[in-house]
Amino acid sequence: MANPLALKEEDVKMLLAAESHKGTRNLDAQMARYVWRRRQDGIYLLNLGKTWEKLTLAARVIVTIENPKDVILVSARPWGQRAIFKFAQYTGASYIGGRYTPGTFTNQTQKKFLEPRLLIVTDPRTDHQPIREASYVNIPVIAFADTDCPLTHVDIAIPCNNKGKNSVALMYWLLAREVLRMKAVIARGSPWNIMVDLFMQRDEDAIKAEAEKAAQGAPAIEADAGFVNDAAAGQDWGAAGDENAAGYQAADTTQWASPPAGGDNWSAPQGGAVVDWGSQP
Repeated sequence: MANPLALKEEDVKMLLAAESHKGTRNLDAQMARYVWRRRQDGIYLLNLGKTWEKLTLAARVIVTIENPKDVILVSARPWGQRAIFKFAQYTGASYIGGRYTPGTFTNQTQKKFLEPRLLIVTDPRTDHQPIREASYVNIPVIAFADTDCPLTHVDIAIPCNNKGKNSVALMYWLLAREVLRMKAVIARGSPWNIMVDLFMQRDEDAIKAEAEKAAQGAPAIEADAGFVNDAAAGQDWGAAGDENAAGYQAADTTQWASPPAGGDNWSAPQGGAVVDWGSQP
């Protein structure tokens, strides 16, 4: 009987497309067990089979937490903030995006003091502060680790490329899908109707630039299209041979040739006094 938790061919293609198997040119001693081989340019390649094993193990640990709010996700890197937000949205977990406030797990006098049962970080190097505090209060830690990441105080390391936004988004999407499948929220045989694109971080400057470009280009395109249509139709707007043009000229002459019927004279103010506005202070 086939293993239902085995890595599928579709998932392998997605991992390869997102370059989740590409590491760095540096290798930590604790990450050597997850490396498949090294390319000629010095980049280490990760074993996707071990990546999937650790991902399913992390999903099993997450499912055992009775209250999903007790699972905290932390990401100081900008390309992981939207991924943890969407993961928390679909699984019910909590998240801390951006700068982590020191003492969140250890200082009980803080207003944002938290007592989670599980911590998930995007990068053990940049998120070292929450990992250190989690070790003080005995909180298990799950981390997405690249080839150069230290694994100190990390209980479950998921080897993957945590420096690319596509790879980070895909790993959180796969982890969220596996958690929902283990909770029987979605069927294992059917695909998840949530796209991976929703987990990807987009640059705000690029979004604003696209919006400004679209706003500036739309009127120009409409004007050019209208000019071409008029020219193609052979319409001469300067000719007065039709009735509409003659009627417009007559109405224009009748309207502006004389002052209004009330006899108001707008050339001088009321009372006959002439005011020199240039001499006023």
